[in-house]
Formats: sequence, C-alpha cells, structure tokens
Amino acid sequence: MNQGLDIIFQVTILMFSVIVHEISHGYAALALGDRTAKYAGRLTLNPLSHIDLFGSIILPVISFATGGFIFGWAKPVPYNPYNLRNQKWGSAIVGAAGPLSNLLIAFLFGMFIRVAPYFFSESAQFLTNLISIASFIVFLNVLLAIFNLLPIPPLDGSKVLFAMLPYQFRYIQEFLEQYGFVILIFFIFFLFRLLHPFIQVIFSIFTGIGF
Repeated sequence: MNQGLDIIFQVTILMFSVIVHEISHGYAALALGDRTAKYAGRLTLNPLSHIDLFGSIILPVISFATGGFIFGWAKPVPYNPYNLRNQKWGSAIVGAAGPLSNLLIAFLFGMFIRVAPYFFSESAQFLTNLISIASFIVFLNVLLAIFNLLPIPPLDGSKVLFAMLPYQFRYIQEFLEQYGFVILIFFIFFLFRLLHPFIQVIFSIFTGIGF
C-alpha cells in the first residue's frame, strides 16, 4: 500500500473510532436524561457532523508525516451536566462512555484476530492482511482509550477524577481546570511514551500477539 492510500486508510479508521467515542458520550448523556446531543443532531455516524478541522484532518496528517502514526479527535459531542439525573456520577459516566466504547471496539477486533486463523487458514496472504488491519484497529482504539482516561482536562479521565474527589480536595480540580491544557500539551510532547507499556499490555491481552 503506498503512502497516500495508507494515510487515507488510517484516517478512515481513526474517524470511525473517534466518532463512536463521541456518540457514546451522547448516548450516555441521553440515558441519564440530557437530550443536548440529540437536539444538536450529533447522535449519528455521519462523519460530516463530527469533523473538527484541526483534530480530524490537520493533526492526523501532521502526526502521520512526522511520527508515522495517526492521532486526532472529532468535534466533542455537547451535553449539559445539569440535565443529568445523577448529579454526582453523571458526568463521570458520560466521560467514561467514550473510552469504554474504544476498549469494546479493541476487544471485538482482538477476538477476531484470535479466531481468524481458523476460518481463513487456506489463504495466508489474505489472513495476514486481515490481521494487519484488525491489529491497527485494536492498537488505535486502545491508544484512544488510555489517552482519554488521563485525568487531565479536557480529557474524559478528568470527569471521572472530579466525581471521585472529596470536597476537601476540590482545589485539585480548580488547579487542573486552570492549567489542564498546558499540562496536556506538556504530556503529549514529553511524557506520551509513558503510555506505551499500558497500550502494549492491553493490546497483547486482547489479541494474543506480543507487542
């Protein structure tokens, strides 16, 4: 596959994965009583409703060109936390729904990798191609899940952290909300490699393939 087709293929998988991630936030909010995402027309797989110019197009191209891998995001699905029936844990549930959807995708394609040799053993090249595609889907979705679970605003993990924080530690939330973006940029550029062991372990558990 030439580089042009390769990047189109990877961006397509990325877009599907981040759209499912965002839709999961919207459906979780809807299940808890908030219809904001539904009224905004964001509970759809139509990519045109979710494309973010920088996160969905520019950043994936830059990340592929500079690092050989694809990374990015879709336009966040809106929700109103004050509409949620569960005020304490509602935002945490909505936040966790996105990464959990990526882990579910990774798990399903990991199971496919495990059973594929029993169904396609007669065509070695076809099987190799299938496993290569499925492996990329697993890797990318595990990466998206682990990254988004970081407890740094505006990532989903911060919503889970804030729901768990006792009142006397609210100053931590205030600090992270004030400086979260700066911390996140620093993490991406200097500490992102710390996620690799976690990604490798989950990838191997799901697929049975050593990283």
